[in-house]
Amino acid sequence: MSVKRFARKCLWRVGLDVRRFDPRSSEAAQLVRQLFVHRIGVVFDVGANTGQFAQQLRDAGFVGRIVSFEPSTAAHATLSQRSQNDADWSVAPRMALGDHDGTVTLNLAGNSASSSILPMLPLHARAAPESRYVGSETVDLHTLDSVSPQLVTDSERIFLKLDVQGFESKVLQGAEQFLRRVSGMQIELSLVPLYDGECLFHPMLRCLEERGYDLWSVVPGFVDPGTGRLLQLDAVLFRREPALSAL
Repeated sequence: MSVKRFARKCLWRVGLDVRRFDPRSSEAAQLVRQLFVHRIGVVFDVGANTGQFAQQLRDAGFVGRIVSFEPSTAAHATLSQRSQNDADWSVAPRMALGDHDGTVTLNLAGNSASSSILPMLPLHARAAPESRYVGSETVDLHTLDSVSPQLVTDSERIFLKLDVQGFESKVLQGAEQFLRRVSGMQIELSLVPLYDGECLFHPMLRCLEERGYDLWSVVPGFVDPGTGRLLQLDAVLFRREPALSAL
């Protein structure tokens, strides 16, 4: 066995892996290239958690504005601190986004990132026990249609990233006017039911295609470690534009 393979197997035993990084083929770099091609000026990061997605965009070279939304008190505090040194990264007041204005109960997951307004189904909890709900809190609920006019100018081209743990369809229902200005989106979708009431991958994809969006890429996400089955993925879509149809 080569030294390289031996070292890699040792790292595997402690849950680590080392691979050659190619900035041209990384998922974040590919997305930033797509944002450049579509002349995106602002990214709405909905379900930002502690800012992982925004930071990946910055590390991959995105220089436009980022507006982040996060409902969890603890995650919002970390997100706000993380964005402080970036003048073009703003964090909206703590809120959830959905299909109406009001208040809602947010179920808090043990791993933070899996927190959701929707009930978690047994398959999700079995595949990721650390994601089980450990508490809840009440949070203000707003629509993108009601909050976005104060956050974006008429001339900016918008990219919407949605990672709200099964609540994506409700956010889109509250964004009828906003979506008319959205040039592209990255949306997390389940292939099997993980949250009670969520819209799954295939019907959501059909809905977005009917709205004029084409699928540009897919990013694998949550995998059941026991079976190896892919449970969630991120779909990246952009609105059809004649000038880009040949790209």
